[in-house]
Amino acid sequence: MMAKGRNQRLRFKRRRNAETDYHRRFKMLRGGTPRAVVRVSNKQVTCQLVAYEKDGDRVISTVTGKTLVESYKWPKEASRKSVPACYLAGYALAKSAISGGFESAILDIGLAASSKGNRAYAALKGMVDAGLNIPHSQNILPSEERINGEHIGDEIQKAVAVSKKSMEGGK
Repeated sequence: MMAKGRNQRLRFKRRRNAETDYHRRFKMLRGGTPRAVVRVSNKQVTCQLVAYEKDGDRVISTVTGKTLVESYKWPKEASRKSVPACYLAGYALAKSAISGGFESAILDIGLAASSKGNRAYAALKGMVDAGLNIPHSQNILPSEERINGEHIGDEIQKAVAVSKKSMEGGK
């Protein structure tokens, strides 16, 4: 039997596919502050500084797990999405943003689950430690032991120190 009556209005495609929460997005865009976007895929972390424009979002700066390996002496065999890798990606993004004249941003974790100490908040801690002003609560950030990779091993602890030093310019 065919449906009769009023036509149903379709939601936006990205909303139907559970890719975008438009209510949260519009709330973030209202302030005019650039967004610090953090996404963790199956293989690596991606951190971006994104500014809204009427023609579409403009990516100001990007740091991925691959960038950590190529530019910041992160070990090739180490995870590119671990808590220390996310911290370093956030740190590198903030250094790039600050050198580009940006001092503040707001965190955008998309549809990712928000739990205390997760990888998105490790990237946030990296951005804050590098000097980017992002509003947050201290109790959501991961512990220093997890940031430094103590839960993984000594090799990661050394890699974090070397990578951070290379970002500071002390190659």
